[in-house]
Amino acid sequence: MTPEAAIAALSAHQIEGKAADMRAYHKADRPYLGVSNPDIDAEVKSWRAEMSVEERVSLAAALWESNIHEARVAAAKLLVQARLRPDEDAWALIASWVPQFDAWAIADHACGAGSKRLMADPTRLDQVEEWTTSEHLWSRRAALVMTLPWTKLNNPKPADLEVRERVLGWAAGYVDDRAWFIQKAIGWWLRDLSKHDAARVEAFVDTYGERMKPFARKEALRLLKKSS
Repeated sequence: MTPEAAIAALSAHQIEGKAADMRAYHKADRPYLGVSNPDIDAEVKSWRAEMSVEERVSLAAALWESNIHEARVAAAKLLVQARLRPDEDAWALIASWVPQFDAWAIADHACGAGSKRLMADPTRLDQVEEWTTSEHLWSRRAALVMTLPWTKLNNPKPADLEVRERVLGWAAGYVDDRAWFIQKAIGWWLRDLSKHDAARVEAFVDTYGERMKPFARKEALRLLKKSS
């Protein structure tokens, strides 16, 4: 599968008028094809079935470089599988994308792929921690979004609990950051964790809640209020 063939396959699913709507919605200055997410999913699934890991990484890199919205989403989806061996090149590619994030949708798809690679090798969190002090808003945000799987573990091992505390430390360092997307990410991380460790979320909000924006504090506690 060449990058040109992949983009042509995506383009075949264009919906009239959707590209303009997507440009207005995402507010990022790049080409849009006007293709729905389920259609991207279907195409990428067929590509993955026929490609080696090396080929997927190569295609993902080329699709990302095209800067087309749907192509970048497809690039992330090519690397989103939990079992991807070897995965060193895939992780390096995903990490190289982080400083280029400029909008939430593509960033979230790429973070979804990155989270699989972090769960496969948590030592990569040392690299992620470097993003927490970046001047680039989307890199700081990625550190929380990419570690969301640790909020969802039903039976976390001691090492998983250490990761949770580590990331909560990053979140604590973010509470004075007034950027909406950073505050939203804090609330999101805490909200998801509240399903599995309500007491820890309540303790975090008790300590830092007054420094969080009200909407982020509300988001963090939203599920707890419903269950009370």
